[in-house]
Amino acid sequence: MTAIDAGALPRFATLDPVTGEEIDTFPVDDERSVREKVDRARRASAAWDRLGHAGRRQLLLAWRRVMARRLPEIIALMERENGKVKADALIEMTAALTHLDWAARHSGKVLRRRRVPSGLLMANQYATVEYRPFGVIGVIGPWNYPVHTPLGSLAYALAAGNAVVFKPSEYTPAIGAWLADTFAEAVPGHDVLVLATGDGGTGAALCTACVDKIAFTGSARTGARVLAACAPSLTPVLLELGGKDALVVAADADVDAAVESALWGACSNAGQSCAGIERVYVAAPVYERFLGRCAERARELRAGTDFGPVTMPGQLDVIRRHIDDALARGGRAVVGGPESVRPPYVLGPVVLADVPEDSAAVREETFGPVLVVNRVADAEEGVERANASAYGLGGAVFARRGGLRLAERMRTGMVSVNDVLSFPAVPSLPFGGRGASGFGRIHGPDGLREFTVPKAVTRKLFDVPLTVSSYARGAKDMQRLQRLVTFINSR
Repeated sequence: MTAIDAGALPRFATLDPVTGEEIDTFPVDDERSVREKVDRARRASAAWDRLGHAGRRQLLLAWRRVMARRLPEIIALMERENGKVKADALIEMTAALTHLDWAARHSGKVLRRRRVPSGLLMANQYATVEYRPFGVIGVIGPWNYPVHTPLGSLAYALAAGNAVVFKPSEYTPAIGAWLADTFAEAVPGHDVLVLATGDGGTGAALCTACVDKIAFTGSARTGARVLAACAPSLTPVLLELGGKDALVVAADADVDAAVESALWGACSNAGQSCAGIERVYVAAPVYERFLGRCAERARELRAGTDFGPVTMPGQLDVIRRHIDDALARGGRAVVGGPESVRPPYVLGPVVLADVPEDSAAVREETFGPVLVVNRVADAEEGVERANASAYGLGGAVFARRGGLRLAERMRTGMVSVNDVLSFPAVPSLPFGGRGASGFGRIHGPDGLREFTVPKAVTRKLFDVPLTVSSYARGAKDMQRLQRLVTFINSR
């Protein structure tokens, strides 16, 4: 295929979410352009695979070092293009570099060929399993964590031996370009991380461009469209979708610690976290104390200082609708309210109490610094309400006793006990959910295997005096087999 001149493609602008100022422009890759980039990645993938885990480890660690040296640069870009406050940007980069390091250092151990038991009936076979790369992975990244979240796919897919075509969000293409540029600086001559920019049409083109797997992070609605686009070609899909995560506060919990964690989970990154805390269920004996302390602390937090703007302008309408619906259904605004929504910010945390469970603020993903605090009889009822959601991403439990038991009952992929949002920063843990929160896992050993195909190999070591899998078998062979099977399975 003839290479496409990027200058011939239409361009779109990325804007500062606070000022509306244009930051840069990027090409809108169309179907033909995307397919050409997939072909480029595929041509480079074989050499990348041949490097082996040790070779890729050296290059990926070199990428980590380049990013670390240029840390002030990317933090400033995240502040400008994504609207993050500096602290949120630094925290994101800390977790991102940790995951890149872990994937590079552990891929060989997790994915190497290993022997497995053959079983008595197949004792003459030497059986092994190994994990082979798919080939080319299409990664469609989000705007809310434009480095950490895509690296959960990029780093693990590359470490596993794949090439990647990366389509960042149209709201954060400059950050995506920075990732691709730093990779090219650290890993010259290996065209295995190819950038494609554009809007939803570009993402749709990637889904039908003959990649070997798609890793998508975004809303449940868009995830369903990605799944449908990949279905005709039977392209496997990893979906990291939304959440409506809940925190359950038991009667014996450290209330002050639970308040701090609830507000952090609700407001960090302006509440634009799929695994952020949006609901809190507090046991009746400590409910009033929790709510009062939560209101005090919430009034001390400010947009622009403690958290940034809402990156997508349309999300402000969703946030306002959820607040209005909660109040119309009988909930009450303890801190803030509809007046807090002033583009491009939610001026401070909005704390709602006594919100009916059928309201939008309880059932739908708000994706803003809004916290619903509801009373329950005890922590067990809190878990039941937490589970009564279409989503099943993460959650948290605060309890001095029985926290692990409560965590086991939560219908989620991840739970923190006496903390919130700790699991994304632990590189050896899988990250992912269930239900409307998607399927598949990034991070940890499961994340490495997600970007590979298990390959089983058997090698015959010696002949056995029992001919079964051949038409040379006789009646006595089958009689011996029947006796052997009966003996083995009757014990």
